[in-house]
Amino acid sequence: MSKHMSKKARQREPVELSIDRLSHEGRGIALHEGKIVFVELALPGERVMARFTGFKSNYAEAITETVLQASPDRVEPPCPHYSACGGCSLQHLESSAQLAFKERMVHEKLSHSAGLATYEKLPVISSSTSGYRRKARLAVRHVGKKERVLVGFRERQSAFIADMQSCTVLDPLVSDLLPALADLVLGMECKAHLPQIEVAVGDAMENRPSHALVFRHLIPLTASDSLGLEAFGQAHGMDIYLQPKGQDSVHKLYPAGTPDRLYYEQPEFNLVFAFHPLDFTQVNAVVNKAMVKKALELLEPQQDETVLDLFCGLGNFTLPLATRAAHVTGVEGVDAMVSRGQENAALNGIVNATFLRADLTRPPSEHAWLKQGFDKVLLDPPRSGALEVLPAVIAAKPKRIVYVSCSPATLARDTEYLQEQGYVLKAAGAMDMFPHTSHVEAMALFVPRGA
Repeated sequence: MSKHMSKKARQREPVELSIDRLSHEGRGIALHEGKIVFVELALPGERVMARFTGFKSNYAEAITETVLQASPDRVEPPCPHYSACGGCSLQHLESSAQLAFKERMVHEKLSHSAGLATYEKLPVISSSTSGYRRKARLAVRHVGKKERVLVGFRERQSAFIADMQSCTVLDPLVSDLLPALADLVLGMECKAHLPQIEVAVGDAMENRPSHALVFRHLIPLTASDSLGLEAFGQAHGMDIYLQPKGQDSVHKLYPAGTPDRLYYEQPEFNLVFAFHPLDFTQVNAVVNKAMVKKALELLEPQQDETVLDLFCGLGNFTLPLATRAAHVTGVEGVDAMVSRGQENAALNGIVNATFLRADLTRPPSEHAWLKQGFDKVLLDPPRSGALEVLPAVIAAKPKRIVYVSCSPATLARDTEYLQEQGYVLKAAGAMDMFPHTSHVEAMALFVPRGA
């Protein structure tokens, strides 16, 4: 291809690329005319014909159109909508190869941060690759010219919504209802003003709701629309919520007069958790159960020890820890989550757990609860990591620290800080919370140097 062609012309004309490796985002990496190209839907060792989709100063982006020479790890994607839908990015990669890729990504980053130190590499925590997703935001669009409604995820590199009849990774009941949801919205008077539907799923428990849909609507619903949503909820066993404005406006429509809660279980610890459909909960129930169990195995809480749980949310780790330790203090920055933690402690008869609200970006001297000291610390921060709160962790002088991370990059950064402060990486492993995507989580154990 001529270097003098315009960018638009180059975008139209596919080029042959040889893929060397995968990026951390799961895209193939190739070299073309001296520039790195990130290629969607391509795997290491493959030759592909790809179309350029974007140009930056030091790299380009492309998407695979034809595979000329396939990797032995390439498989037929299980979802018929995969080529268009942007909800998944790795369905073309065999499942065990996905796990190997994610495991390698975690340990490459941690090994670099740990320097010459050696640590135990824990087995990957994983689950079934289908039907695992319990939380999702589905986009909705009324296509007036065709008089139909689309409900699903966005297309790849596009603001358009994929034309989906099902979803391989969504909870099966929700996946099966996508066409019915589209028909439901099409029959509503506010169909042009309903941009999204939030999905939340709990465990199937006797006399407790397990599925909820939250409908965001930009104009008030008519009586007819409200009745239609109620009938849909009744017919499909779904709790129905409405969101006319911000999150504070969310309220239950059906069944009227019942609590705004779903529930999930932790049978290993004989616990039940209540949550609002818009609360943060882990998207993958199987991985969450295994993750909590492994975290407690690593932390080794004892009946005479106190434990600090930072970024505790609704008590996902706090309450299991309370069944093993003398006392657990859960600290969270959001008032609503502190209340939810207290609610769940009461629901389970847990009396040795305290939930506090605190700004975890503030210096340790501002946290009165640190003065008591703690034997063990668990933290589960957001993607930005825990660098700002690590001085507080060090100030607690724990014998063990378990760090649960949704970003290997920030975990690696924080590993360097902990090592500078006298802690060493003892064990770590990857967790596949989101199969078929490039997203990877990790768990790491730190102990004082010399312990």
